[in-house]
Amino acid sequence: MEKSGRLLIVGGTGFIGRNVAIEAVNRRFQVSIISKNNCPKLKQVKGIEYIAVDITKKKDLLIKLKGKLFDYVLNLGGYVNHANLSNGGDEVFNVHFNGTKNLVNYIDKSNLKAFIQIGSSDEYGDGVAPQNESQRELPISPYSFAKTASTHFLQMLHRTEDFPVVILRLFLVYGPKQDGNRFIPSIIEGCLNNDKFPVSQGGQLRDFCYIDDVVSGILATLTNNNIKGEIINLASGKPVTIREVVEKIIKITGQGVAEFGKIPYRVGENMALYADNSKAKELLGWRPSVTLSQGIFKTVTSYQKKT
Repeated sequence: MEKSGRLLIVGGTGFIGRNVAIEAVNRRFQVSIISKNNCPKLKQVKGIEYIAVDITKKKDLLIKLKGKLFDYVLNLGGYVNHANLSNGGDEVFNVHFNGTKNLVNYIDKSNLKAFIQIGSSDEYGDGVAPQNESQRELPISPYSFAKTASTHFLQMLHRTEDFPVVILRLFLVYGPKQDGNRFIPSIIEGCLNNDKFPVSQGGQLRDFCYIDDVVSGILATLTNNNIKGEIINLASGKPVTIREVVEKIIKITGQGVAEFGKIPYRVGENMALYADNSKAKELLGWRPSVTLSQGIFKTVTSYQKKT
């Protein structure tokens, strides 16, 4: 059978990247993954090429990419970190912005059909909900500023050099095997341990999208030739309070006690961050199929099987 194309996933050993990689292999893409550290053999997926390199190190990246051709690049590089500039934020900016710039500079662009940049809902800052792609970005941290700067940098390249970029702004992605320090896994773990655990009052409205839906949305962008230069929200479009999510998990597990109000709201926190996802529906023909209740049930079940 003919291959679907050569796909490079930067950050492909992380939660979202690994799920995209597995599905891409199933769809017969020839997949390569860049990760900062070597991926242990036991975690490697058959048929995928693994490249260990720090994308902030120009010379190393140039050497590792030399002679390699890709049809598609998916940039999931970096990590979520809301540190202030004076508390590690400079390094966060370096990874997300300079890392992206290095990729653009050192990838052979002769056969590049699409560069998919994964942005963040944090780029909207405290913009009015539901956030849509035409709103002016209002970054409130080095992380969200780096994501915004990368968006503008890549769109500039599209306007001036016809660089084939699409920016996907993800809201809150969740599902089985997500890192335990993320919100939903940490609540599930607390419940399965039957702990008392502190949370905020939980009045924040948020937008959660199940990993399978996010993967299908990302892959839908690769071969769509009519969306270059666009910013597209990839999210459920359905707001839910943090408190409701915690209560759903407690109900499903039948365990755990949430101490609401024990953790204060973050300074400057947007209390209503959820997407207008009509553009994704229109341009990608994509819509989420897993409800929050279904997704949380699947996620809790996956954790219960581990215990």
